[in-house]
Amino acid sequence: MKYARALPAYLVSRYHGWKATTYAENKGWYHRLAEDGQHPRAMVISCCDSRVHVTSIFGADQGEFFIHRNIANLVPPYNPDGKYHGTSAAVEYAVGTLKVAHLIVLGHSGCGGVEGCYNMCAGHAPELEAASSFVGRWMEILRPAYEQLPNGDDETRKQALEKSSVLISLNNLMSFPFVQQAVADDMLSLHGLWHDIGEGGLEVYDPENNNFVVI
Repeated sequence: MKYARALPAYLVSRYHGWKATTYAENKGWYHRLAEDGQHPRAMVISCCDSRVHVTSIFGADQGEFFIHRNIANLVPPYNPDGKYHGTSAAVEYAVGTLKVAHLIVLGHSGCGGVEGCYNMCAGHAPELEAASSFVGRWMEILRPAYEQLPNGDDETRKQALEKSSVLISLNNLMSFPFVQQAVADDMLSLHGLWHDIGEGGLEVYDPENNNFVVI
């Protein structure tokens, strides 16, 4: 099996720059993080999209957020079948071991995973229908929301599906017994957000009115 023998030069240069500045100026803080372990107040489930920069949006420091990223910020339903479940494992660790007080699902504009689901459900992405497509099978989590989309142009419907990915994830989180219990005990609160990348906007889901409102 062949692997690259060296990191790209620009990454090496950036690392040395970080080590000589940010790390050197905060060495005590990094030692404390290493010795005391992590004690995040919140878990954030966000998309893998490289444009979604969770720590920058909230001005968070290292150790503040436990972050899990996947395609389209989706959480699958609780399914203890003994197989591989990366997202479910991250949720279990955050709630059961780290005892986070907040669990945030963060969706965003122009989500490629959501667009793939939209096209697949519309019959325009046969490659995602293949049983061998990891992306296609993952996006099946969102298919029920496609069936309930309101009429409108494609862009409006895609944005609605992006927000539905947040809601489906919140609903699926409540299928986990340990999440249900933590919420019932007032030890955990769930939050749904949608981020407009181009405008820098942030909307929060209001369960009382069943809509997203600008923060």
